[in-house]
Amino acid sequence: MTDKSQAAENSAENATKAAPSAPANENAVPEAAAAPDPVAELTAAHAALKDQLLRTLADMENLRKRTEREVAEARVYSVTAFARDILGAADNIRRALEATGEDWKATADANGQALYDGVELTERELLKVLEKYGIKKVTPMGQKFDPNLHQAMFEVPDASVPNGTVVQVLQSGFVLNDSRILRPALVGVSKGGPKAAESNSNAAAN
Repeated sequence: MTDKSQAAENSAENATKAAPSAPANENAVPEAAAAPDPVAELTAAHAALKDQLLRTLADMENLRKRTEREVAEARVYSVTAFARDILGAADNIRRALEATGEDWKATADANGQALYDGVELTERELLKVLEKYGIKKVTPMGQKFDPNLHQAMFEVPDASVPNGTVVQVLQSGFVLNDSRILRPALVGVSKGGPKAAESNSNAAAN
């Protein structure tokens, strides 16, 4: 090989090494980012709105029930304050009747008897009106002591009745709608007799 041929070959080889490599496919397009799925987006948005709607409906239903309950309770117990105030009048009428009594009525003249009957009629009418609005009188004479309805003021030694029996009523109690205590009855309770449960068992055995 001549020197000229060797030089030409070396020049071509160097040119090949210096030339940048061409892409494998000049027409190839770079890979594009994946497009969002509109169906999946709409499905997710629908599920979120449905969940929000159900929660709102549940909250509204709870609010409606709570409001109805509060209105019903307000209607039922709206007379509580008035009832407690009017109980003083009922007590005074009862005291007037107890201060005179049947003995006084038996010896009184016609005017006195009419007055007694009028006061007694007023008490009955007042209690009737109170019951119309759910206010009932509690007179537990002879009943077993109930701390929910009665307030024990003292104990009375009495072995003839079961222990814990109401043997004296100092002041009648009142309840509203059979559930709310307006005022407990002030009572005296027996002490020294058999237990109420034993007494009931003996009565059942006999």
